[in-house]
Amino acid sequence: MAYWAFKRIYAIMSRFNYNHIMPITAEDISTITRILKQIPLMAELNEDDHKEIIKHIVMEYYPKDYVLFHEGDVGDAFFIIKRGVVRIFHEAPSPDEEQEVAMLGDADFFGEMALISDKPRNATSKTMEESEVFKLNKDDFIQLVSSNPNMASRISSEFLKRLKLNMRNQ
Repeated sequence: MAYWAFKRIYAIMSRFNYNHIMPITAEDISTITRILKQIPLMAELNEDDHKEIIKHIVMEYYPKDYVLFHEGDVGDAFFIIKRGVVRIFHEAPSPDEEQEVAMLGDADFFGEMALISDKPRNATSKTMEESEVFKLNKDDFIQLVSSNPNMASRISSEFLKRLKLNMRNQ
């Protein structure tokens, strides 16, 4: 309880900048590695590639009702939920008209296609409770892939598979 009380006080004290970078623990690294292996885009990467990606991931704290991104925004990051709940939905003029896409919780991830695509976000994401979220910025990911031909090859291969599958399903 003291941990979350500290987070609330910290958020209130800096009300205009809610997302706060927090340290990543050894347990977090294990969790992130397990999740990266489940993400089709990154599943075929080796352990060293996963370690390199993790070096660029930060953990951020967000209070309840914080909008991580809006539908139509430029996709500039990928997210993994450590603790909390994030709602993914299509915005509408009134809350009653919003269309829910997903309600995500601990160890769920979203936004991975933003790392390799220039398409705008296709939905809005909003925290439904205080949340700790791991974040990988697109610029860091591009720099990482650019300097690692093995990683670039594996990710390009998976991206092409997904692209072909999406084209068949249209």
